Formats: sequence, structure tokens, C-alpha cells
Amino acid sequence: MSGSASSQPFSKGTSLGIVLIGALAFIAVLYWLGTGGGATNNGGGHAAGRGLNGYAALAAMIEADGVTVRRARSKDALKQPGLLVLTPPAEAKGGDIAEIVEARRTIGPTLVVTPKWRAFQDIANPASKRGWTQLDGTAPPEWRGYHDDLGVGFIKGAAHGWQGAGAMSASRGRLPDDRTVQAGTGPGLESLIETPDAAILAGYLTADGSNAVLEQWIGMERHPGSDPDEADANNSFTSSFPVVLVFEPDLLDNWGLADKQTGLMARRLVYAAAGGKPESVTFDLTLNGLGASRNLLTLAFEPPFLAATLCFFMALFAAGWRSFNRFGPARAAGREIPLGKTMLVRNTAGLIRLARRLRLIAAPYADASRERLVLALGLPRGRPPAETEAAIDRLQARLDRPGPRYSELAARLRAARRSTDVVQRAAALQRLERDLTE
Repeated sequence: MSGSASSQPFSKGTSLGIVLIGALAFIAVLYWLGTGGGATNNGGGHAAGRGLNGYAALAAMIEADGVTVRRARSKDALKQPGLLVLTPPAEAKGGDIAEIVEARRTIGPTLVVTPKWRAFQDIANPASKRGWTQLDGTAPPEWRGYHDDLGVGFIKGAAHGWQGAGAMSASRGRLPDDRTVQAGTGPGLESLIETPDAAILAGYLTADGSNAVLEQWIGMERHPGSDPDEADANNSFTSSFPVVLVFEPDLLDNWGLADKQTGLMARRLVYAAAGGKPESVTFDLTLNGLGASRNLLTLAFEPPFLAATLCFFMALFAAGWRSFNRFGPARAAGREIPLGKTMLVRNTAGLIRLARRLRLIAAPYADASRERLVLALGLPRGRPPAETEAAIDRLQARLDRPGPRYSELAARLRAARRSTDVVQRAAALQRLERDLTE
């Protein structure tokens, strides 16, 4: 067979296409793993949720205003500077929320939204889209371990919308469902948004820190004439970064932002929590079960391992280039078992050695050696083996060959049981056979 190009199963173009498809599939797997390997628009109350109880509209509105919006899926991403928005579900652990908030005391402000609605994906409606939800009652949170001194509950009777507190009292709007309005109570809680009956829908604890925009909101004129949209978010904080609590989620969720006035108030509230228009806002997804852990594949594309990965791909490219542009035709494949007596003997010996039955060939080898000497020395054939070996011994003595007699070496070989003894005694018998026939 020749090594011509026609013997190749694929052409160069086909082989290159297979390699490119494999590389693209590998990159797709990396992207899938890096994003957590699952859909985020699952009907949950978080920044990726597009249902009534989600906050995708708030994130999109802030992003459209020129602010960098991050959707954090790892604990490390929660340590970025700027405003952090937490939207934990009702079943979240209060200790986890407290840990995140406490870690950000010296990093940046935090806005915590308490949940209210029980929601599930609207799969029965044929006209629904991915992420759409149906609301099935309310469920206030029980975050034991996080601000246990505060109370969260529903207001009895009609709330008749919301209004700003303090200096923002002129701002008013309506809620999507006045029958189920959630408010908060507790010592030291400053109201930012409230009902006409002064029930607190959003506020902050002065003990947790403050900033100039929040203080102006409630009427403390430290910076007259400042505007939450124009204030400097990097220089407006006091001793520590504040934590703003939103007890009524319809002030910020997709359902509430369908109202224009509520949307404007939501924007103002987010900017006030940040101390002014921020450069970036991070929405947490880890508390909603959408966290993505680091893995070895994505780690290979991050410093300092990125350099080693690039070297690997360059070596891979060089090997592929050489395989597509090699010198000369492909070498024709040889036979798996070559022809010839030597290979036959070698394969047979290997089979005997593999079976570990070398002792079984000791006696046949001695008999074969005797028959070869009978032919080579011209001795009478057909005589008993003992007489033939005795005749070989007499010939050995007549030729004055030193060493043990032939019959003695043959008997020792037949009595051998260990493999090393068989090999050594067979070699001794072969040497005497060669001496007698030369």
C-alpha cells in the first residue's frame, strides 16, 4: 500500500472543520459553566426575574441611566464597591444576610428589599412567556438573626398608595395592590417612603450609618440645594455606609414599576441609598439560589493561570499546523505479525513465557537435541534413548571434549522445574551440542 493522500479518511478541510466545531463547543461549555449552567429568569424575586415579583425592570432602568449594573452570582462579587441590592427570598437565613451586610460596612451602602408575594411560574397559561409568574398570596419574611428588633407586617385596611417622607412628602404614587401593603416598625427607623397614615414602607436605621442625601430626604439640611441625582456618591457618606430597608417590594419590583411615579421614586430611592448617582450597582443573586461556584475550567482562563493556558493553546496550534502540513506521504502500516521462522519462534517463546509453563518443554528439548545429534553424527537410528545417549557420551570421550557428559546434562535438564534452571541447563546442553557438531 502507498501513503498517498487518497488513503486518508478525511480531507484537510473536513478535519479542520471538525477541530473548529470542537473548539467552539469547548468555548460554549466554558461559558455555560461560567454563568452557572442554568437559566436565571426562573420566576424568582431577583434582578434576573421578569415576572411580577422580579426586579429586572429596576436593573434595566438603572442601566439605561448610564450606571454599570452587575448581577452577582458569587460571594466575591458582593465585595465590589458601590451600591449592593439584596433581594432575599422569604426562606433565606437571617445569618447569611447579616454576614453580607456586616462585611460591607466599610465597602459600600446596601439596600435590602423584603419579599411579600408567594409566586410560581405561569406554565398553565399558553400565552405566558419564560419567567412570567402568578401570585398566590403573601408570605412575610422571618429572617431570624438579622435585625430581630424590627417588625414586618401587613397594614389593615386600605393604604391609598405611597408618599415620600420629610422633604419628599410632595412625591406621591399608587401601589399595584392596596389590599396587601407591607410595612416595617422598629426603634431608630427613619422613614423614607410611607403611607398616608405614616406606616413606613422604606427607611433606614440611623445607627447603621447615613449619607447627606438620606439626611436631606428626611429634612436634615446639611447640604442645601443638593439633588440625589447630582450628588457625589463618593463624598456624601458620614461615619459608615448606610443600609436602606424597603419593606414594601412593590415600590421596586416589576409590577410596581409599571406606574410612572413609582418608577421615578424607585430611581430616586436607589440613588439616595448610594449617596447620589453611583458608578455601579450590584444586584445579588446568590441568596436566591443562583450562585455559581468557581471551577477548574474557568479558573484556567483567569490570572495567573491564563499564561499557562495560552502556552498550551499555542503548542496545540503548532502541533495541529505540523500535522496538516507534514513533509512527505504518510508511512504505510506494516503487518501486525511479521513473516519468518524467527518471529514464529519468538512469538511461541513469548506465549510459553506468558503461560509460565517453561518447565514443560525441558524434556522435549532434551529429546530434540538427541535426535539432532543422531543425524549430525551419523549414529544408528531407532535405538533406545539410553543407548543413543551412551553412544554420544563415548563419542564425546573419544573427541576429548571437557565438562559433564551429554547424558548427565540431558538428565539434569529433564529434572529442572524452575524457569531459571530450565534456561541455564538447556543452554549448557546446546553448547555441548555445538561442540560435538563443529
